[in-house]
Amino acid sequence: MNTRFAFAVAACLAAPAAHACSACGCLLNTDWASQGFRAGGGWSLDLRQDFAPQTQLRRGSGSVDRNAIALPADEEIQRTTLSRTTTLALDYAQGDWGVTLKLPYLLRTHDTVAEGDTGLSFSRSSSLGDMRITARYAGLAPNGALGLTFGVKLPTGRHDVAFSSGPQQGAQLDRGLQPGSGTTDALLGAYHFGAFSDTLGYFVQGEVHWPLNSSSGFKPARQTSVGAGVRYSASDAVQPQLQLNLRHETRESGTAADVANSGFTALFASPGVTWQLSPRVALYGFVQVPLAQRVNGLQLMPRYNLTVGVHADL
Repeated sequence: MNTRFAFAVAACLAAPAAHACSACGCLLNTDWASQGFRAGGGWSLDLRQDFAPQTQLRRGSGSVDRNAIALPADEEIQRTTLSRTTTLALDYAQGDWGVTLKLPYLLRTHDTVAEGDTGLSFSRSSSLGDMRITARYAGLAPNGALGLTFGVKLPTGRHDVAFSSGPQQGAQLDRGLQPGSGTTDALLGAYHFGAFSDTLGYFVQGEVHWPLNSSSGFKPARQTSVGAGVRYSASDAVQPQLQLNLRHETRESGTAADVANSGFTALFASPGVTWQLSPRVALYGFVQVPLAQRVNGLQLMPRYNLTVGVHADL
């Protein structure tokens, strides 16, 4: 199996939004080492940009025509949530062990018509999100083909962003829309990779994301993510790939949570490609489209997500 740069994706990240909770950001994860596609040890760096436009209002498994809803309404009618997330990931591997630090920076705009209002309220935030530190052990099978991941998400992101204009000006956004959750969360996962042939590789990976505490009356959802993918590596320069990403989130809890409009299950297809610029540097790009979605209550979901990035062995 070719263990030079080749990108694989698992369902790991999302950016949930709340009060009529907007559920799904990009689920892609550029943790190359845990997918087994990076040979040797040492340092590596990944810089990635995710664009998640949540524009489709959904209830259950169907879409909702917001223009058919008379205002004022007895529930919040969200319009759009646009999230641009830049994530810097620094990884170090030695032997069967490795550790990854991920630090996201979020730019997010959101507009909505609150319950009882007739006009739009608008917000814009740009700040650091919650940092993740994840360790992995790759000694369960030869060549690191089976491994475990475990780590923690730390409350480094702010959770006090307020509406900047409209009827709700000055009121804080719902907690699911904030750059940070305010909580410390445990992360536990496993992965396996292999090859069907000399030119067709595969991976599977799963992760559980479990909040350990609550913050100011808010406890985020528990998350379960599963990903599987294949890549075609007949060419060292350009390698097409396809992943399936499944994610399930429970409802939020607490007095500051939007319990009725949180929690979802979504399945995405993620075609993409990696361009090998040199033996140590590669570019990648992916588009993610929903195959099936089911939400609790009334939530915003994406019609597509985009990811581009660069990865380098140092």
